[in-house]
Amino acid sequence: MIDKEILKRIRRIQITTSRMATDVFAGQYKSIFKGKGMEFDEVREYQPGDEIRSIDWNVTARMGHPYIKKFIEERELTIMLLLDKSLSNYFGTSTQLKSSLAAELCSVLAFSAIQNSDKVGLIVFTDKIEKFVPPRKGSKHVLRVIREALYFKPKGTRTDIAGAISYLNRVTKRRTVTFVISDFYDANYKKALSIANKRHDIIALTITDPRELELPNMGLVKMEDAETGESFLIDTSSQEIRKLYKKNAAQKFNTRKGIFNSAAVDNIDIRTNVPYYKTLLKFFKMRERRIR
Repeated sequence: MIDKEILKRIRRIQITTSRMATDVFAGQYKSIFKGKGMEFDEVREYQPGDEIRSIDWNVTARMGHPYIKKFIEERELTIMLLLDKSLSNYFGTSTQLKSSLAAELCSVLAFSAIQNSDKVGLIVFTDKIEKFVPPRKGSKHVLRVIREALYFKPKGTRTDIAGAISYLNRVTKRRTVTFVISDFYDANYKKALSIANKRHDIIALTITDPRELELPNMGLVKMEDAETGESFLIDTSSQEIRKLYKKNAAQKFNTRKGIFNSAAVDNIDIRTNVPYYKTLLKFFKMRERRIR
C-alpha cells in the first residue's frame, strides 16, 4: 500500500510534467526523435521512377506485371531512462536535491514518450543494477516509472555507468533513444558510451549543483564524500582554496565534456538552480535545427 503523502507527490509531479510534455516539448520531441528503421506497408503496381530493387518478384510473377514493396518509416520508438541513484545524487543546495530533479526529468521524458505512442523503460543503477522496468506504453506504466524514480531505495552507494550501459545492451534487442541521467561522478565509461552510441541514440543529462562548481566563503566547513564516506575539513575563507576548488571542478567538467564529444554523445547540462524546462527546450530546438 502506497502512503498518501507519496501518492500526493506522485500526482503533483504527474500534473506538472505531463502538462509540460504536452505544452512545451510535444512538437520538438516528435521532430527530433524519429524511428530509424523501415517497416513493410503494402505492395503496389510499379510506376516509372520506382527503384528496380524494390520489385517484389513473387507478386510480379503471379500478376504478370511489376509490383513493388512499399515501406514506411518505423515511427514507434523505445525510450530508455538510465537513472543514477548513487549517494552523490542525494545532494542539493538550491531548490531541490539532484535526485529529486532527476526523478522529474524522468517524468517529463516518460510523458513525452507515451504521448507519441512510444514505449518507455527504466534502469535504476548505482555501482550495480538496482531495478529494471521493461519498456511499455500507457499512463499506468508511466506512473510506475515515476514512482520508482522517486522512491526506489538503492543498496549500492557508488556509480558504475559502464555497467549500466552494458546492461542496457543486454536487455534491449532493438535500437533505443537512451537518456543517461547522472552527475557522472565516475571514470572509465568512455569506451562503453562510444560503443553503445553506435547502436543507440545516447543522450547524457548531467545534473550539477552550483556548490559543486564554486565554494562560498563560509569559514571552516566539514565535507564528506557521499559515495566513499570520507570526511575532511576545508577552510573556505581561504581565497587560494576557493580558487583551487573552482579550478579542479572546471577540469573535471571539461574532461567529461571531452568524453561526450569523443563518443559523439549529446549532453544536456542541467543545473539545480536553473529551471530545467528551459534547458531541455534549448536542447530540443538545437537538435531540431541540426537534423534539418
